[in-house]
Amino acid sequence: MFHFSYKTQRYLILFGFLTIPVLLSLTFSYYPAVSLLYYSLTDWTGLGWDMHYIGFDNYKEIFTKPEVFGALKNNLYYFIGGLVQVALSLYFAVILTGKLRGRNGFRAMLFIPYVLHSVATVIMFKNLYHMEYGSLNVLLGSIGLESWQQSWLGDKHLVNFSLAFISMWKYMGLNMVIFIGALQSIPSDLYEAASIDGANGRQKFRFITLPSIRKVMELMLILTLTGALEAFDIPYVMLLGANDTSTFVIKTVDTAFKYQNFGLASAMAVVLLIMVLIFIVIQRKLLFREEG
Repeated sequence: MFHFSYKTQRYLILFGFLTIPVLLSLTFSYYPAVSLLYYSLTDWTGLGWDMHYIGFDNYKEIFTKPEVFGALKNNLYYFIGGLVQVALSLYFAVILTGKLRGRNGFRAMLFIPYVLHSVATVIMFKNLYHMEYGSLNVLLGSIGLESWQQSWLGDKHLVNFSLAFISMWKYMGLNMVIFIGALQSIPSDLYEAASIDGANGRQKFRFITLPSIRKVMELMLILTLTGALEAFDIPYVMLLGANDTSTFVIKTVDTAFKYQNFGLASAMAVVLLIMVLIFIVIQRKLLFREEG
């Protein structure tokens, strides 16, 4: 049995609490990130360890081949849908924070889609969007709007809007709950004082609500941007990226596992990481400048 003094035990505990998280972070975060950067400079196929250093050839291929980097245009649909989603989330949060009868039930109804598994959500919307027996076209036909019936997943001009709507519907509840928490943290005294001064609802929202939830808005826009750039599960499960629905992450996954070009896929992952960091910096500097 080893007997340590209180001071020694204290240092050992502190050392353990500091060392173990650092080792886990180095093992599962930083080492894979460095390995990813190294693989992006090779022609590794993902099979065995036979690889050759090729410099920045993978990065040149990404920016010179439209079919690789051009997939980002489909991510734009999810970004636009995400912005609409943030606006709707804030709108419902403001309504459901007020004195509305049955507001908890409405909150649960709007939050349930987020709890559903992505695969189940896609299967549900597949039945909704089906050209012949889909409930959406059936509804349009039953109310005399046959001219509005569309091939929601077959038309290249509509399919990405349809998929972006699924993402917007699924994640709106989570954003709404975050906004509700932010709104409930605003002191009610501010609204009472504004009412005494004669401010209407729109003025209260503009001069009290929005400034008070500024940091949450910044977080929501960052999550919207990163979520749009990383869109994968919904278009992949629905159509496997077919019919011009492939996003940048789907291209990356196909490049790695379908075409067995892990070097190029690693470079695409690095490019995606850099894009996310650049957009976050631009957003913080231009839209949410730090107050002096």
